[in-house]
Amino acid sequence: MHDPHRTPVIIGVSQITDTTSQPPDGRSPLAFLAEVSRAAASDSGVDADALLAGLDSVTVVRLYSDSSPRFATPFGAMANPPWSLARQLGATPSEYIYPAPGGDSPQTLVTRACRRIARGESRAALVVGAEPLRSELAARRSGLQLDWSASAPFVPDSLGEIPSYYKQVEEVHGLRSPSAMYGLIAQALRVAAGQTLEAYRMASAGLFEGFSAVAQANVHATRRKGYSAAEIAQVTPANPMVGFPFTKLMTASAFVDQAAAVVVCSEAHADALGVPGQKRVYLHGAAAAHDEWFLSDRAELGQSMAMRLASQRALALAGRTLADMELLDIYSCFPSAVQIACKELGLPPDGRRLTVTGGLAFFGGPGNNYSTHAIAEMVDRLRERPSAFGMVLANGGLVTKESIGVYSAQRNTGEWLLAPQQPIQPLIDAQPKTPFADIASGQARVESYTVLHLKGVAQRGILLGRLAAGGERFIANFEADAGLLNSIEASDAIGMRGVVSREGAVNIFRPYDTTF
Repeated sequence: MHDPHRTPVIIGVSQITDTTSQPPDGRSPLAFLAEVSRAAASDSGVDADALLAGLDSVTVVRLYSDSSPRFATPFGAMANPPWSLARQLGATPSEYIYPAPGGDSPQTLVTRACRRIARGESRAALVVGAEPLRSELAARRSGLQLDWSASAPFVPDSLGEIPSYYKQVEEVHGLRSPSAMYGLIAQALRVAAGQTLEAYRMASAGLFEGFSAVAQANVHATRRKGYSAAEIAQVTPANPMVGFPFTKLMTASAFVDQAAAVVVCSEAHADALGVPGQKRVYLHGAAAAHDEWFLSDRAELGQSMAMRLASQRALALAGRTLADMELLDIYSCFPSAVQIACKELGLPPDGRRLTVTGGLAFFGGPGNNYSTHAIAEMVDRLRERPSAFGMVLANGGLVTKESIGVYSAQRNTGEWLLAPQQPIQPLIDAQPKTPFADIASGQARVESYTVLHLKGVAQRGILLGRLAAGGERFIANFEADAGLLNSIEASDAIGMRGVVSREGAVNIFRPYDTTF
């Protein structure tokens, strides 16, 4: 029997993008979170204060400053962001959630909020994230001294451990970098597709040309110029190489000021508040899974069983097929993330069809919070098309964690959230790992490679290789030779043979022939 007290529905969403405020006027993370939360409550069409006061769950997507050493801020941190936010909003929730980092987390958190309502554990929940990285960078460059810290009487619930996406051998060789890791994935995809370096580069640029076109029409996007494939592919001072084979315009744009929020409640609570029917959007199916945790252990770099199975499960729970999805948002931190999704889901690589926002390179890549924007945008689009369905694919880590949601304004009881589900994860965990050698020595060949750049200058070549003797995979650096690094960007080094040896803390690969 349908129980409106246990039927979850999204009733309010909001997005804020700021591209103009000057350093003295920039928002703190807490102020940004509060502003977009109030806007999402107002979007529901009812008394925002009453809605916020009734929240029993407040979840803040983890700030980048609390996720990565690269983005650590000198302006202080909140001890418990959801607690500080709740005080600003006049809410007294029973739980304060601040989960592990990952671009998958917004979809996972919205699914969690819906599931708790279906179980009778919650009545109204807020999922929100904000990143003022543009303002933070401008303030540092201006020499401002800001205080964004906030104390709290207890720490938030992180929903479990916060594991690293990198193992030590990856880090010491320079692979603590999404640019490097997604570059390695790109090469694997290129080889599997039988593409030359130039063909892959232009295919990636063509894909992102479509994303750029969508961003051009989106008032919330940070890059609305509209870029051609040629502009995206061409290396220039304004569009330098970042991590070979990707230029800046093929890379998530992190230094943005963007915030987004989603309010979920029970249908009964929405009725009591008087939320109009045209504001309501339902989660019809959802699933999540992760691939082999460390990239260098995966047998196939250019595949994602988690994407494939989680998408199939989410669609099956919704009683729909991929062909039924009129709207899509595929996580797009780099072209290789989108290309894997297209490969696993059977989607044509048409960038205009694959995003509702414009993607992380053009809409903006606000840390872990991008997919909150994707969900908010999807809700707005579905309100305009009540019979349509849309799917959000949120990716976390290094094509590590996948979380999928299927949405529609068509009414849904949410009973599927309580139904027993055949587990996906054991099927993935049963896949064999690739034999791996931390310390490598002997004849070898290059399996995949990338070159990291700093301000457009090649700095470090990194490769995954295979030992000739036993076939084990290893990680190594190319010699720090500018001519060699330039040559492996100009000519394909996949399959290159040479000798690898341990030198200090790292493995060094020396090719037999550098004249290719």
